[in-house]
Amino acid sequence: MRSAALTLALLVLAGAVYADNGRKTDMDDAREQMVKKQIEARGIRDERVLAAMRAVPRHAFVPASEVDDAYEDHPLPIGHNQTISQPYIVALMTESIAPRAEDRVLEIGTGSGYQAAVLSGLVKDVYSIEIVEPLGRDATRRLQDLGYKNVHVRIGDGYAGWPEQAPFDAIVVTAAPPEVPPALIEQLADPGRMVVPVGTGYQELLLIEKKDGKVTQRVLSAVRFVPMVKEPGKTR
Repeated sequence: MRSAALTLALLVLAGAVYADNGRKTDMDDAREQMVKKQIEARGIRDERVLAAMRAVPRHAFVPASEVDDAYEDHPLPIGHNQTISQPYIVALMTESIAPRAEDRVLEIGTGSGYQAAVLSGLVKDVYSIEIVEPLGRDATRRLQDLGYKNVHVRIGDGYAGWPEQAPFDAIVVTAAPPEVPPALIEQLADPGRMVVPVGTGYQELLLIEKKDGKVTQRVLSAVRFVPMVKEPGKTR
């Protein structure tokens, strides 16, 4: 297994060479401006997280019709009534779990694969679950094509987590359940950190920490995520 530092260096290179046909300079500049104006300026300080946000070519994770807006400060549709999250929120959630090179991280809601790609260069392994099968298949292919070798995608119900691979040092939930799924608390390591948007309509982004057998939580921000689903088209 290559080191997270080497992975991150390779992802910087991948981000630089992905776009062609004269778009490279524009995309690189747009990504740098995204990090400076949307992420650093709003208080994200972890240098590894900032490097990961600079490295991952966000435009490779959106539909062709959305490429020109890939580095704007808002979510974008990715089909199947799902979205790719606002860049700042991706950075905030990533920083909040305090990722370490040796960590194994569970992500609920693969979507287009962007959050998993950001985590890929920061941790040992990412286990990502997507309930919408076409999105999961597309994300798997996209991540493989772009060289993210330590991301493992599974089609399934995120409410159940991934018990065969538990416990996880951190969990990132990218869709909003009405309450925190108990299985995810159980699968969080001790110590461990989970970031999850919770609520229907109005939502709060929670940081949940497990330490010495105790589970605590605090609110990070008000947010708006798509609902977490049990089956395509049916909210839990």
